[in-house]
Amino acid sequence: MERETQSTLGIDISKATLDVVLLRPDQGAQAASYDNNPAGFKKLAKWLRKRRAGQVHACLEATGLYGDDVALFLHEEGHIVSVVNPARIKGYAASQLQRNKTDRLDAALIADFCRTQQPPAWTPPDPTWRELRVLARHLLDLKDMRQQERNRLQAGVPSVTVRQTLEAHIAFIQRQIDELEQHIRDHIDHHPDLKRQRELLDSIPGIGPLTASLLIAEIGDLQRFDHAGQVAAFAGLNPRQRRSGSSVRGQTPLSKTGSATLRRILYFPAISARHHNPVIAPWCDQLAARGKPKMQVIGAAMRKLLVLAYGVLKSGQPFDPNFHLVTP
Repeated sequence: MERETQSTLGIDISKATLDVVLLRPDQGAQAASYDNNPAGFKKLAKWLRKRRAGQVHACLEATGLYGDDVALFLHEEGHIVSVVNPARIKGYAASQLQRNKTDRLDAALIADFCRTQQPPAWTPPDPTWRELRVLARHLLDLKDMRQQERNRLQAGVPSVTVRQTLEAHIAFIQRQIDELEQHIRDHIDHHPDLKRQRELLDSIPGIGPLTASLLIAEIGDLQRFDHAGQVAAFAGLNPRQRRSGSSVRGQTPLSKTGSATLRRILYFPAISARHHNPVIAPWCDQLAARGKPKMQVIGAAMRKLLVLAYGVLKSGQPFDPNFHLVTP
């Protein structure tokens, strides 16, 4: 079936539900809602068969783990699936002057975006990498929980009992963090491809073994990126220009339209690379000497560090501080 005459399915994802809208070339929009679980997926498939939709082009936003299972289910059912950056959907909504926002309206917008923009098909991730991403994201969640409890303790708690409870909870979370970090190391050690990627990233000053593991988990398949600029955009580390005519000359901040998790992973390593990486340190010194604000310099270091990470993974060669001197 040709893509131009194919039915499109927009899916608005939440933790508990899937709101779907089916657009068919010869009919109006049809909407439904299902639970975001395997039983709900089966009901969705039955609903599509009942409407004789055939092979649909399903589209959903990249919303972390909530949409992974339904995307995989539809792919295995033989449908075309596209997983799209939410920023693209937001921009499309603005271009359509959409003012109201409900789950069903969002699903209809995503279906129309799929129909008009024809986003590329999604390929399911390797199960080994998917397991690593789940482990990595849970590790970050545990660290968030630990910091929240530390903040409560540092705020000053007059009750001795509450302080002891907080201290015990922090110690418990720390044990879970230690165990999970070891599990991540073991998981990578048992898969040669992941282990090689970790070794390549670990060769970059500023990136240690744990950061390397988290980067692998978040970046995923490099084959979907044609160049380093696409990876930077994926992380929201590409600059956002502010120029208009001759009067508007604003700062050039990071777009931050991308993976906040990836930016979080890179923040402290970039601070280390700012002082110890032989490629990044002198470049950041130049930016600081030109009067760039501290956070803008750190953002630039994050982008540079991600570009280096992409380079070693793409080339399969460890970090070489002299490579940039001979590369056109």
